[in-house]
Amino acid sequence: MEHTQKTALVTGASRGLGYATALQLADKGYHIIALARTVGGLEELADVIEAKGQSITLVPLDITDEGGLQRLCLSIFERWKGLDLLVHCAVQAPLLTPMDALVNKDYDKTMNVNARATARMIALTEPLLRVADGTAIFMDDPHDGEKFFAAYAASKAAARSMVLSYQAETANLKPRVILHTPNSMPTATRARFHPGEDKSVLASAANEATRMIEAYL
Repeated sequence: MEHTQKTALVTGASRGLGYATALQLADKGYHIIALARTVGGLEELADVIEAKGQSITLVPLDITDEGGLQRLCLSIFERWKGLDLLVHCAVQAPLLTPMDALVNKDYDKTMNVNARATARMIALTEPLLRVADGTAIFMDDPHDGEKFFAAYAASKAAARSMVLSYQAETANLKPRVILHTPNSMPTATRARFHPGEDKSVLASAANEATRMIEAYL
């Protein structure tokens, strides 16, 4: 690669695991390309990273914006010629509902964010990761067969299947593809599924980011 500083694209970087992962990767010397819809969260992340003399590029973008993702990946190629690391944390958490009350709009949005956007992320970042001998890490969160989780579970199952296929296809090639299952954390996603639970028994996003980074990088 033509650059010396490693690059990491982190999606869902404005809060939760994505936010914590971006902070820790910046501490390890990565230039962070932080993608999320929430501008305020991205700006807060940038304030923390830049205060330590580290570098970050903010990408306020909806993960379902395929044109935006294409432009982002083109910009990464033009600036860095490749991508060392993808950590895909962006997720949509729909309201829990029984199957007979499933709302098409909510189901479609969940599938677009959790499944279709994963497919587009794989296709668009693969050339950037391959040229850099990079690593792609995707988050799993299985809820197959749990009541009221149909939309979310289906979207995550679809994403899981695609990542596992991608992993098999690149087993003897590049990039290295990882499917990671974080422990339960007190995130906004978790709160939507389990309101009012005791958060003290959950793992912190910072500790989960550390566990993931130490396992794979």
